[in-house]
Amino acid sequence: MTYYLNDLGLLCALGNSKAEVLTRLLAGDRSGLIASDEFGARCLVGAISAELPEIDERYRVYNCRNNRLLLAALSQIETTVAAMIARFGTDRIGIVLGTSTSGVRNTELALAYLGDHGVLPDEYHYKQQQMGAGADFLAEFLGVSGPAYTISTACSSSGKAFASARRLISLDLCDAVIVGGADSLCGLTINGFAALESISSGLCKPFGLHRDGINIGEAASLFVLSKEPGPVILQGIGASSDAYHFAAPDPEASDVIKAMQLALDDAGKTPAHIDYLNLHGTATPLNDAMESKAVNALFGKTIAASSSKGMSGHALGAAAALELAFCWLLLNHDDDQGALIPNVNDDEADTALSALNLVKKGGMLGRRINTCQSNSFAFGGNNVSIIAGRA
Repeated sequence: MTYYLNDLGLLCALGNSKAEVLTRLLAGDRSGLIASDEFGARCLVGAISAELPEIDERYRVYNCRNNRLLLAALSQIETTVAAMIARFGTDRIGIVLGTSTSGVRNTELALAYLGDHGVLPDEYHYKQQQMGAGADFLAEFLGVSGPAYTISTACSSSGKAFASARRLISLDLCDAVIVGGADSLCGLTINGFAALESISSGLCKPFGLHRDGINIGEAASLFVLSKEPGPVILQGIGASSDAYHFAAPDPEASDVIKAMQLALDDAGKTPAHIDYLNLHGTATPLNDAMESKAVNALFGKTIAASSSKGMSGHALGAAAALELAFCWLLLNHDDDQGALIPNVNDDEADTALSALNLVKKGGMLGRRINTCQSNSFAFGGNNVSIIAGRA
């Protein structure tokens, strides 16, 4: 069975449309990473600048920034979604999302209001921060009644969503699934990562000599997955969990190698078939050392690879769907020279890392890009790798 990624809607620090994001991504534009002290610790964050759609009063219990991001991404694919609903019926459309924050920012603001006024604000509802709120909201907004749920496995959340979405179709529970993820900026994650000493002191430096942590970003990325022919094929998914440590990656990288190899096996591919590899590349000392070791062991040192987090920031639970979206854009780009996403870190190379072919600004494959692979790794050693190809 062939599974197609028919359409894509996305917003992130690089822009609010597919065309804008691709242009800035290929240019190595870091201007979306801006200074902020709104959430406690002063740091650089990848913020979305779009004017977001309002949520109608009838859905007031879902009214939070995270769901407004989802609504904005949905608006970019509404024609495709409407066609799928008309073709298959509301009961055959599923929704599977990934998130790690949902609308927790609303709870932060509500608790601050409680501290000042002694009561919670009238507009606050706990459902605004529930992990499953995004899928529930989209299902109610669209009037679809297929399976709708959310996966939260930290930074692999929206990657795992694709495995679940594909399974819903393979089990004939759905004909099409809206799949992806959203995470919005909040104090919980920024101060949490600051407590772990994982926030960069400036712009993050993926695989750079002086890397010192992440820039947290926000994003929404929604795909339509179905058996209907489309521009990109979801070819392979590999997942593993090493449970090495609650926050640190296993330095041996054996289960990360396993996830990448399982994705290749699932796709019927070998490492030589992959034209571009989007790295997890958080710019933390331990993660980049582990991932470079894993990639070098499986792919060698010639595959074109980069971390896009130097431009988008780390979108946490939405990162996997966002970075698969970047691959989708490359696979839809009409470019016979194969323009690649650069690894932007404005730093010296770390020669102590296992050798990688990190793409420089203006880097080209030299031919059309046909197959991409994307990695996402999470706390607890929860790993996922996804392969997509030009249809």
